[in-house]
Amino acid sequence: MDFLGVRDKTFVIFGLANKKSIACAIGKNLVAAGARVIHVVRSEQRLETAQKLFPESSVFICDVEEEENIVAVRDKIKALLGETQIDGIVHSIAFANYSEGLKPFHETLKKDFLQAVNISCFSFISIANHFKGLLAPTASVLTISISTTKMAAENYGYMAPIKAALDSSLCFLTKSFSAFSAIRFNAVAPSLLKTSASAGVPGYVDSYLYAEKVIPRKKSLKTTEAADTATFLLSERSSGIVGQTIVVDAGMAMNYFDAEIVRAVA
Repeated sequence: MDFLGVRDKTFVIFGLANKKSIACAIGKNLVAAGARVIHVVRSEQRLETAQKLFPESSVFICDVEEEENIVAVRDKIKALLGETQIDGIVHSIAFANYSEGLKPFHETLKKDFLQAVNISCFSFISIANHFKGLLAPTASVLTISISTTKMAAENYGYMAPIKAALDSSLCFLTKSFSAFSAIRFNAVAPSLLKTSASAGVPGYVDSYLYAEKVIPRKKSLKTTEAADTATFLLSERSSGIVGQTIVVDAGMAMNYFDAEIVRAVA
């Protein structure tokens, strides 16, 4: 039985970087379930990587920092698909500029913050807007958030408020799209993952190892676990989930006062 019902449906995934990416894991789930997957990546190098990982998938390049690039890739995908509609879009894109090193939050540079908002949050809104004419009436549009935006992890800095804005956009997009469709917007919010993108966050390894201790099973969250939830949200089996940020953290948030950690600190 095809429980998810994604066989022969079409999905566009933005953000694959390499085999460790959550975008890659979601794509593999969909392909395994018989879906057609189109990847959109940032650079020529990532295009070659995506083609190796997904030899039967079409791959396009789009740097979402410039909105005209989103319009251009929309047109290319439209030409490829013809009358075929898109059943789901994945936005797995985030960027923060730490080129000047880690700063206290109140010293965040305006240009860095606005660039990160543009790439990490506004691009999701822009993709939804420009692709709306290609989407099926009951399509699922998904982004990747973080498990909490209300814990002041110093090394994550200004990205948490930006992810909070991304989370907030879900209900507004769903509401505005409800005027002409039943398209849903949701987010998967994993705890710390072992991805190349995460490795760019200062001090991430220490945070990752700490999270592993806090998780009740004492094993870190797997990228495939977050991807499994994302795949479900892309399917019509999740049709009752609308405008939500689904936390996938293996229980980390309920276990900050783990006895082993308390003893180690005290």
